Amino acid sequence: MEIEGTAAIVFGGASGLGEATARRLAAQGATVTVADIDAVRAAVVADAIGGIPAVADVTDGKSVQAAVDAAVASSSQGLRVSVCCAGIGVPMKLLGREGPTPLEEFQKTINVNLVGTINVLRLAAWAMTENEPNAAGERGVCVNTASVAAYEGQIGQVAYSASKGGVVAITVPVARELARFGIRVMAIAPGLFNTPMLAALPEDAKASLSASVPFPPRLGEPSEYAGLVEHIISNGMLNGEVVRLDGAIRMAPR
Repeated sequence: MEIEGTAAIVFGGASGLGEATARRLAAQGATVTVADIDAVRAAVVADAIGGIPAVADVTDGKSVQAAVDAAVASSSQGLRVSVCCAGIGVPMKLLGREGPTPLEEFQKTINVNLVGTINVLRLAAWAMTENEPNAAGERGVCVNTASVAAYEGQIGQVAYSASKGGVVAITVPVARELARFGIRVMAIAPGLFNTPMLAALPEDAKASLSASVPFPPRLGEPSEYAGLVEHIISNGMLNGEVVRLDGAIRMAPR
């Protein structure tokens, strides 16, 4: 699918992987709706790229629908690209020092990372079904964000791994369901990336994490994630797959 002249929406587009993706798509000629729970940052990024800011909590259907509607209205071709980078990564073990971790803490992470992704998918895909297919029969592309923690979750990643494992698991069934509409569905499973989640760590900790990546021995850059999104959109044979973007890392238990 051509990126130039299309309408795209990026959830979690105000920072990290999402911001890099919003900037990349805009640079390739897309009109990008920057949807994020942080209204101020969403407006800053949208202004910088000539996009549209939207306040959206991925767990809230009404705010996601409003953001999708804004993206649809931004182009006569309708919404063609949806990227979901919104997520949280709160560490928690199954058992705390004083007993089982409260169930609500697990539910919050799963609600944002997994249910939020499904919420974005269902609303963006519905909007895409209204599009006229292009010459290849495509109406849209949805890209979601999983994690290598879906495969090698570390101690303390019970909820995070479960939520990202769910993103992996829905990729094939949703791609199969939406195939009749000409909508492709992909997921990216990043490894260790230089995002706000890791930015707060001490430099020695980040150096240690970087050294754990076989090659290249460094943290990934958000621009590299954005580059993969760009390729997925452009390559029509990529569908129903999860691509690890991790420098060949396999996470240790802790």
